[in-house]
Amino acid sequence: MPRKGMRTLNWFSPKHSTTDSTSPSTSQFSSPSRFGFSPSRPSFSEAVIDRTLEMAEPMIMKWDPDTTTFAKVTSLFYENRREAKDFIKCVHNLQKAMHFHSTENSRSDKLVRAQSLMQIAMKRLQKEFYQILSINRAHLDPESISTVSSRTSTVSSISEFDVEDDDDRVIGGESISEVEDFSIVVMSDLRLIAECMISSGYAKECLKIYKVIRKSIVDEGIYRLGVEKLSFSQVRKMDWEVVDLKIKDWLNAVDVAMKTLFNGERILCDHVFASNDAIRESCFTEISKDGAMALFSFPENVAKNSKKSPEKMFRLLDMYTAIAEHWPGIEAIFSFDSESVIRSQALTSLVKLGESISTALAEFETALQKESSKTSAAGGGIHPLTIDAMNYIILLADYSNILSDILAEAPPPAKGSLPESFFGIADSDESPAPAISLRFAWLILILLCKLDGKAKHYKDVSLAYLFLANNLQYVVVKVCSSNLKYLLGENWISKLEGKIKQFASNYERLGWSHVIESLPQEPNASMAPQQVKEIFKKFNSSFEQAHRKQSVCVVPNSKLRDNLKVSIARKILPVYREFYNTYKLTITRERYSNHVIRFSPEDVGHYLSDLFFGPIELGSCSSVESSPSRTIPSRLR
Repeated sequence: MPRKGMRTLNWFSPKHSTTDSTSPSTSQFSSPSRFGFSPSRPSFSEAVIDRTLEMAEPMIMKWDPDTTTFAKVTSLFYENRREAKDFIKCVHNLQKAMHFHSTENSRSDKLVRAQSLMQIAMKRLQKEFYQILSINRAHLDPESISTVSSRTSTVSSISEFDVEDDDDRVIGGESISEVEDFSIVVMSDLRLIAECMISSGYAKECLKIYKVIRKSIVDEGIYRLGVEKLSFSQVRKMDWEVVDLKIKDWLNAVDVAMKTLFNGERILCDHVFASNDAIRESCFTEISKDGAMALFSFPENVAKNSKKSPEKMFRLLDMYTAIAEHWPGIEAIFSFDSESVIRSQALTSLVKLGESISTALAEFETALQKESSKTSAAGGGIHPLTIDAMNYIILLADYSNILSDILAEAPPPAKGSLPESFFGIADSDESPAPAISLRFAWLILILLCKLDGKAKHYKDVSLAYLFLANNLQYVVVKVCSSNLKYLLGENWISKLEGKIKQFASNYERLGWSHVIESLPQEPNASMAPQQVKEIFKKFNSSFEQAHRKQSVCVVPNSKLRDNLKVSIARKILPVYREFYNTYKLTITRERYSNHVIRFSPEDVGHYLSDLFFGPIELGSCSSVESSPSRTIPSRLR
């Protein structure tokens, strides 16, 4: 549209050519005033900046904190959101007009005036930016921001500043329904201000405010989570009990820090500085680096200072698990190139923890192999070594996935050292067993071999077999009730159950065979009274001797105990009952018959049913039911 004052300009009008046809063609341009031009009329860029200054100056000066008390104590964004929107638009328009006008006249007084207004506006926006960040800490806490992150579409819509018509929010007297909604609005305000200041050349001032306030929040959050920046020497001088408490704090801290603190800060930073990738990176790195480095350097210092003892392995495993589980988040949150040092520190801690865990596991294996106590379990019960070792191995099995990663490069046990009778893991070159399964089977095999050696300490061979049956039964029960069941497989369990039956059968044969052999193979066959007396006397003596010896035996597992009693009773009671019923009348007619028949079949049954409970000592049921402990006994240190 032509500007006002130029409407009379008609370059090709016939009217001009006919009325002055005798004049030269150039004479029509001899005076610019003929066409409405004035030598002093402002250029288009001047008109634009004049109009922009005319509109912007009242708005900007109204909110100059140095001119009025109202502007000094009132927040523009809280007082009137529509006016805040207009203020931002005025600043954008002023910046565009300054740029446009400077291309024609870089020394214009109007540029000086515009620049002065721009400085006032930036001072106002700095104040607003600071107030929003500091006053709304509760709405900008990382947890609230993390919740907001799931509502990206809402953030996007509000970032356009269309919030003043929403009747469900509280902004300057309006109502709001959710705390997160207000957090979204606050984040959008920050983004508007940041984009305005950055585009106007005031990025440095904007970032300084943001970094100071948000870094203090991150540092405070890390401190409240109990994370300290500890050096290698500081950790080394601490007692293990103190380190253990700090590890517990760290395990809680890393979970909260990754899910809430750093995640929330990254979301906020990405939103506020969405328009500039370089600024986003610089800002978030400076805010988070110190806290993240303090968080992820602690596990490395613990790993390097631990004495690789087996009882400390579980804390190392907990820390390794925490970093491994949060690794995708670490890569996503600290993805900038300038944050590679954070990723590197987390990875270094992971590697050092893995090395320490590997060494501690080897120490446990060595301690198990070197265990040489001469103590035996009373009554052939469960040996303390079995309880301690299995409880420890069960706890290790809970970390099987982590241990599988750690031990992936470790060489498996030599196959030549694995007796198939005890091992039972399906492993071949064509179908190799998982390395972690081989490792656990190897540890249990070492335990079984140690138990085999301890069984030789019993002078009574039958008791040695009962000891083996008891301890293998304990191992099987523990395996079946834990993650070991899936690591070792049904074939392994079946083979060990077969060994238990074999040991139980050997116990019966050696402990009760003389009782069984004291009875005739044909209990109802005809025989002389004297022969009958001898058989009764022989049975009495054998049964009393066997019962006296076996009454001290312990079988803690109820299933194995019942199976043994039923098996022994089936071999003795039917034969003795038939012999007793056949010759009872013959013996009772004679004098002193009560010295001949001392046990009725019912008596024998009662005596057998009372077997294998034994005295409640170490190795009995009360000891067997102990819960797994992360503290390894001294015998395995």
